[in-house]
This record gives sequence, structure tokens and C-alpha cells, in this order.
Amino acid sequence: MRTFGKFSLLAVIATLTLTTKTHAVCGVCTAAALGGVGLARWLKIDDLVTGLWIGGLLVSVTGWTINWLNKKNIKFKGRKILVTLIYYGLVLVSFYTQGLITHPGNKYIGTAYLGIDKLFLSIIVGTIFFIIAILAYEVIKKKNDGHAWFPFQKVAMPIGTLAILSVVAYLITK
Repeated sequence: MRTFGKFSLLAVIATLTLTTKTHAVCGVCTAAALGGVGLARWLKIDDLVTGLWIGGLLVSVTGWTINWLNKKNIKFKGRKILVTLIYYGLVLVSFYTQGLITHPGNKYIGTAYLGIDKLFLSIIVGTIFFIIAILAYEVIKKKNDGHAWFPFQKVAMPIGTLAILSVVAYLITK
């Protein structure tokens, strides 16, 4: 749990220090994703739900870092992949070393999850669906002459997607 607390603190510091005028994902999304992770852990919500928010947070922080590198004109081949690998590596390795990912109670046995660790699986699912929601927002905005359909749609789509997935994951675990 200490590693998770340190990761959360580092994520907050990164969020506050990497703030730029243009973001891949807005600060409200990052704060909401971080809040979701912290709240889920505090409430002892199943790791299948928690991982979804961790995946969203990792996408957000990765996007912010890449935008920050772009703003500072720091460009090198493979930087997007490197930044992504660093963030995911730091989180997954720390979870692994602390036994959060390898915990026997976190494995689903059966055809639905094929024995994959549910925290790891839900981080991947959260990542994929957060990215899909961001891309869907961009498509909607482009088709609507550069405007969102409603205020804060850029926030609502990724966070709403994670919220819906969280309800589904919660119902699966009950």
C-alpha cells in the first residue's frame, strides 16, 4: 500500500507541475481519475474496479508528459513509446514487487478471465476504453465544426466511460 501512496503523490505532483495550456487530456480528467483510484482503494473496492481508474490515470499522465515534451521542444525518436513504457513500467513493477498484482486472491480462474490477474487486466481495459473515449470525443468535435455537444464533454466522455465500466465491474464481482 505504501507504493500506491507514493505513486498517487507522484501523480499529483506530476499533474501540478506538468500543467500546460494545451493538454491531451484535461486536468479535470486527471484529477477525477486520481480521485477515483484513491477513493476505490480507501473504500476497499475490488481491484477489478480500481484498475480501470489506474489505466485512465496512466493514459492521462502519459499524454500530459508527451505534451510537455512537445512544448519544451524535446523531441527524439520513440519518445511516446518510451514515456508510455516508463509510466506503465513504474506502476506495474511497483505493484508486482508489493504483491498487488501477484496476489492469489486477484486471479480469476475460469474462461472469462483465463486466470489473468484482475488488477492487471482492468488496468489494460481502463487504458483501452479511456483512449477510445478520448478519440470518440475528438471525432464528435471534428464532425460538429470543432465544438463539443455540451459543456465539459471532453471530461464527461472519458470519466463517464470509466464510471460505467466501474459499475459493470462491480456487478461482475458481486
